[in-house]
Amino acid sequence: MHALIEKAADIIVNSGFTIALTGAGISVESGIPDFRSAEGLWSKYDPAEYATLSTFMVNPGKVWELMKEMEKLLGKAKPNAAHVAMGELEKTGYLHYIITQNIDNLHREGGAKNVIEYHGTWKTLSCIWCGKKYTYEEKRDQYPPQCECKRILKPDIVFFGESIPKDAMVLSYRLASKAKALIIVGTSAVVSPANTIPAIA
Repeated sequence: MHALIEKAADIIVNSGFTIALTGAGISVESGIPDFRSAEGLWSKYDPAEYATLSTFMVNPGKVWELMKEMEKLLGKAKPNAAHVAMGELEKTGYLHYIITQNIDNLHREGGAKNVIEYHGTWKTLSCIWCGKKYTYEEKRDQYPPQCECKRILKPDIVFFGESIPKDAMVLSYRLASKAKALIIVGTSAVVSPANTIPAIA
């Protein structure tokens, strides 16, 4: 094992351009179960019923039932040693970007700055009708949160049936094609389209 660690460290130090792809597994130590696990959110809330764009358009209050439950998990979570270590790798210049499938914001809280939130973040909200944006904190006491235009706000996370934000996808692919080394942490890399990133790298 020690030899493998030394080999990995040598690759990272000498790559010249290293990126990371992270998933739910990296945040389990922070108290956030993988949503797909037996204890995860999808065991209580069917994502096909509560986490689709079509549900939000027809019944946004139902989506916010899920979001309130999600807030209980994400709101108390803190960066763990892995998040902090990756932030330190970035500061030392050995890790150039993190592409995360997580919406928990823990990489940023752990000190990383170059983070692509592939599936969005729970920390911000948008009005899909007028385009106004808010932080989650601004609307914490309002349930469900409403825009100034009186429409219910959508959390800036990618729902089932919704496309990955174009900027996040394009930048991720560009970085993957440039990368000389790829660190994969906490993901099996089987969920599409994020699973194409290792192949490109």
